[in-house]
Amino acid sequence: MNPSCCPAPADGLPATTPRAARHAQWWLAGYATAVVAVTSVHDPRVLAGLLGLALAASGSTRWRVLRRALLAVLAFNLSVSLGYLGVSLWQGAFRPAYLVLVNLRVLLLVFLGFWFVSRVNVLQALSFSPTLSFVATLAVGQVTVFLRVLRDFRLAFVSRNPGRPRWSDRARNASAQATHLLDKSVASAAEASLAMRSRGCFDD
Repeated sequence: MNPSCCPAPADGLPATTPRAARHAQWWLAGYATAVVAVTSVHDPRVLAGLLGLALAASGSTRWRVLRRALLAVLAFNLSVSLGYLGVSLWQGAFRPAYLVLVNLRVLLLVFLGFWFVSRVNVLQALSFSPTLSFVATLAVGQVTVFLRVLRDFRLAFVSRNPGRPRWSDRARNASAQATHLLDKSVASAAEASLAMRSRGCFDD
C-alpha cells in the first residue's frame, strides 16, 4: 500500500516518457547487479580488471568521474587503511593483498555510483515506486539545499578575503562550515521525519 504522503509519479516527478523511464530502470538494474557482483569478488586482480573495464566503458567522462570518486573516497580509504596498517602490524598479521582489495573495491563501487548518477535521472529510474520516488525527491532536495549553503559559504569567504587567505583562516572557515552543515542536517532530518510521520509514511 502506498503511503498517503507519496505523490503519484505525474505529480512529484519531472515530465518523462515511458521509454526514458524504462531506459533509466535498466541502468538501475545493471548498477544494482554490478554492485552485488563487485562485493562478491575477492581477488584484487579481478577488481582491477573490472575497474579498467568500467573506465573504458564510461567514455569521455571517465577521468572526471574517476577524479570525483578518488576525492570522495580519499579520507575514508586513508583512515581505514592507516587503521588496518597499524592494527595488523601490531598483531603481526599484515596482508598487503587485503589492503589493496579493500581500496580497489571501495573505489570501484564509488566510481560506479558516480557514473550511474552522471548518466541516469535517478527520479526516472525510481518512477516504478512512488515511495522510492518520494524518498529520492527528498534526498535531491536536501542535496540542493546543501549545495546552495556551500556556495554561500564559499562566496562569503572569498568576499572577506580579497588576498590569499591564511591556512588558519581556511581552517576556521571550514570548522564553522562543518558545524553549520551538521546542525542543519540534524534539523532537516528531524523536520523531514516529522513531516513523513504526519503523512503516514511510518507505520508505528
